[in-house]
Amino acid sequence: MNWCIDVAVQTPAHSALGDVLSYKSPVAVAPGALVRVPLGRREVLGVAWAVRSAGEDPGSEIELKPIAGVLDALPPLGDGWRDLVAFAARYYQRSLGEIALAALPPQLRDLSAVQLARRLKRQAPAACVGGEPAAAVVALTAEQTEALARFEAEPGPFLLFGSTGSGKTEVYLRSVATLLAREPAAQALVMVPEINLTPQLEARFKARFGADAVVSLHSGMTNPQRLASWLAAHGGAARIVLGTRMAVFASMPALRLIVVDEEHDPSYKQQEGARYSARDLAVWRGRREGAKVILGSATPSLESWHRSRPAEGEDAGGSYRRLAMPSRVGAGALPAVRLVDMNLQPPKTVLSGALLDAIGQRIARGEQSMVFLNRRGYAPVLACGDCGWKSECPHCSAFRVFHKIDRTLRCHHCGFTERVPRACPACGNPDIAPVGRGTERLEEHLGELFAPVRRPDGSAVRIARIDADSTRKQGALESQLAAVHAGEVDVLVGTQMIAKGHDFRRITLVSAINPDGALFSSDFRAPERLFGLLMQSAGRAGRDAAYLTAQQSSAEMWIQTHHPQHPLFAALLRHDYAAFAQGELSERAAAGMPPFAFQALLRADARTQEAAQAFLNAASAAAEALPGADRVTRYPAVPLTIQRVANVERAQMLIESGSRAALQKLLAGWQPLLHGLRRQPEGKGVIRWLVDVDPQAI
Repeated sequence: MNWCIDVAVQTPAHSALGDVLSYKSPVAVAPGALVRVPLGRREVLGVAWAVRSAGEDPGSEIELKPIAGVLDALPPLGDGWRDLVAFAARYYQRSLGEIALAALPPQLRDLSAVQLARRLKRQAPAACVGGEPAAAVVALTAEQTEALARFEAEPGPFLLFGSTGSGKTEVYLRSVATLLAREPAAQALVMVPEINLTPQLEARFKARFGADAVVSLHSGMTNPQRLASWLAAHGGAARIVLGTRMAVFASMPALRLIVVDEEHDPSYKQQEGARYSARDLAVWRGRREGAKVILGSATPSLESWHRSRPAEGEDAGGSYRRLAMPSRVGAGALPAVRLVDMNLQPPKTVLSGALLDAIGQRIARGEQSMVFLNRRGYAPVLACGDCGWKSECPHCSAFRVFHKIDRTLRCHHCGFTERVPRACPACGNPDIAPVGRGTERLEEHLGELFAPVRRPDGSAVRIARIDADSTRKQGALESQLAAVHAGEVDVLVGTQMIAKGHDFRRITLVSAINPDGALFSSDFRAPERLFGLLMQSAGRAGRDAAYLTAQQSSAEMWIQTHHPQHPLFAALLRHDYAAFAQGELSERAAAGMPPFAFQALLRADARTQEAAQAFLNAASAAAEALPGADRVTRYPAVPLTIQRVANVERAQMLIESGSRAALQKLLAGWQPLLHGLRRQPEGKGVIRWLVDVDPQAI
């Protein structure tokens, strides 16, 4: 008897081939099994999605291709995993195969059944996790104890609203330990927003639960490492999986707990391909699989804050439970915030005299300072004072950034790099100069300013920079962080890479140099991101109360701004996230913006801006005929802020509705129309289009 197998394969984007392709098999294949199937001239990996006898197949008169093989050494992917993939594909408007195959380790696609069986023989057996080592047990605060008690007693999901240094990681560790003590075969997923936060968390979990019980999953690993971690999670050998956003799709048959640390971070939203939110999928997965979910942050996203609101009057409250931990561990105080009014400083002042004096005092006492500037490179622009030439990228509507360390002009959008010209390419003036300031130039400037200063032992001041450029080499980030933790760095300069998650014990002063740009951005989420970034940055200071007492010092956060009266800074001075959130949510409710409305973006990339906008406007007109279109607002097409990247023009259209269901219904009905438009005159010149549901940047 022949069987008809529906297989999810990674079909080309916008191929309109549908979610699954059908193949025939002489034997029944379990749903969720990995299979190898012919696709065009290639043989590709796929996931068996549905199985039925050939007689039940409505298209049985069509001759189907046979599957090439089954990777039967591997247990099938579970119902929960397939439901998660199907939901993500449906909600984020992507094909089933695209999501399913992207969720699997790349090396799995190239292994034959024999090679996979050989790999599985080498896999370690399931780790046996015992109780916590006695040395690892630390005393809990009253707030931590209450949060854990409520976590055990209530269903969740939970928003762990804990100030920086309040001990959120210890709550994660204890909740995992309690779970594993109760269910020895259970699994826990712990997610962080960025790769650079993984090593220190991994060290803490391995110290507590043993190295064999913990694996990592992130894009910084080699393909063999990713495959080994995935197999350990899928087979149940790994009790705890630590990872970035991609780990939300890890196959974990006994998943009982999901932790999303720094849940507010925009990095949880994928920005290429399938634009899913790992945080939102974690909540959905927890509900589907009966796993408890903890979202942790000192500055929660306004969506999570709103969903965790307590019941009040006629408002029944949100669906999340809010666990508050406002105090720092060890009686440590949050840093005092000081605003420096740059309007009172001489023109072109980079670092105010008062801030330099404060950093100098820290150096003299052997303490560390952190200077935060969210712009890498030496200078954002190189310019000619005579003719007005600027270092524009020939392929993008953006400037190339000057990197002094290797004398290059580099576009951070398309990657186009050239050597710095000896003279102005337009007029020949040899005096071309950097305009503005990045972390590389700030590092150099601080080195010049503190060159005469000496540390307590008489040695020269040591300044280090951590950003995407300085950490490019393998192991560079780990060695630089180790130097900071060892006290070998006096002043740490960096981008947002250093602003969140790190537990620096000797930093007593943090400063933000130029944060004003986000105050008046066209993106309504910019103030929320800025407040979170500044509050997270402040949280790096004074984390060790005993160290501050021994040094007879205090923790401070300095912010240099031209707008000291802005309400965002008023809330920051008091470390009052709740007041900031209330103000922002009131404005969003009045304007009908998320979380009180639901949004999507339709983006088009084309050879010309006219072609991109024509496609979007034609798509908007076509949507008029769809059921429920009157409940969804479609705004006119506009260029992106950076409208040209790598010689491709980009435009977007905002779609908004007060009903998530109405928006989803329109998007689903729109898909075939968009595919059809590509073949119409309106689609001429369009390279690709995509739908971004719940966009994080507009």
